[in-house]
Amino acid sequence: MNLAQGLKMAWKSISTSKLRSFLTMLGIIIGVGSIIALITIGQGAVGEVTKQIKGMGAKLLTVNVFGSDLGITLEDVDKLGKKNGVFAIAPVLEGRATVKYGTKNKDVPITGITPEYAAVQNYSIETGRFIVPIDTRYRQKVALIGSKTARHLFGTADPVGKSVLIDGSRFKIVGLLQEKGSTGSNDDKIMIPIASAERLLKSKRVSTVYIQANSPGEIDGLKTELETDLRKTFKPSKEGIESFSVVSQKEMLKSVDSITGTMTLALGGIAGISLLVGGIGVMNIMLVTVSERTREIGIRKAIGARRRDIVFQFLIESMVLGGIGGIIGIGTGIGIAMLASKIMNIEAFPSIKIILLAFGFSLGIGVFFGWFPANKAAKMKPIDALKSQ
Repeated sequence: MNLAQGLKMAWKSISTSKLRSFLTMLGIIIGVGSIIALITIGQGAVGEVTKQIKGMGAKLLTVNVFGSDLGITLEDVDKLGKKNGVFAIAPVLEGRATVKYGTKNKDVPITGITPEYAAVQNYSIETGRFIVPIDTRYRQKVALIGSKTARHLFGTADPVGKSVLIDGSRFKIVGLLQEKGSTGSNDDKIMIPIASAERLLKSKRVSTVYIQANSPGEIDGLKTELETDLRKTFKPSKEGIESFSVVSQKEMLKSVDSITGTMTLALGGIAGISLLVGGIGVMNIMLVTVSERTREIGIRKAIGARRRDIVFQFLIESMVLGGIGGIIGIGTGIGIAMLASKIMNIEAFPSIKIILLAFGFSLGIGVFFGWFPANKAAKMKPIDALKSQ
């Protein structure tokens, strides 16, 4: 028996019981679709985060202080900014507040910033202006609004020039932040001068400071110097755990790569379980097919069919089931991934490598789980098979 004859017989057998064949392939469809969709969405989300980190530049250090009772004063921030190698420094004071405009209100993150924040964190303005030094110096009640928050409060109207109430205090919106579009909350926030945030949030200590070095080559030295100075202020716990961290962009990217690998393995494993279940379904239906076609097997053997011909016939049939299920699963996975990319606003399209890998798995499942039924059929004795009713 050649390949063309095997494919023709397999297609005839499958098309005879369309519903049963589809239900048999369903596990493989779900498994392949899950592999493509989950891995693609995961890689798209991580890619978006990586793009944002790279967008901040290779000269950025992030200082974080842990604990609600800890933080860095603005006076200490000024001292850090005078260190050799520091190009710009941007302290951040964070909290949450209720923002109200007319009859609409929304609970959003409030970020107290300085004018240097725009350059350090790569933020741009869609309309209006950014925070300027005079806003911080005189504690001006002005605000920048994220695109998502603006749409909730103002719809399609331009928010610049309008006033909102932030926890009862009136702030004038002077700028609309350019939409970043990410998995985080960069577009769902309000930024105000850090001096105004101290009063609004009732806090004079910041827990996050972004520091931009003069050049990438000065990052490591500056990081070591900052850690030495911070250890003088923030003593480690009894267990030796530091209450602060100084992280470079290079370290952030390494962490993202590590998370990507772990997440890909986890998602692939979850989807692989579905493929395994689909393979068991293929083996089950092929065993049923062998039982139903016992007389056919006996006749074929009686007229000269060899053992390998019988194995080939049923193996091809299980591979066709796996292959068709894989093709449908690929289409389903791509569709889910593209839909998710639009909803989550990320770039998520499966690579050829993932598609070929998923299809290869579906064919492999057909071979692996089809071998036992095919071998069982080939071992039948012609006389016993012909006696079967």
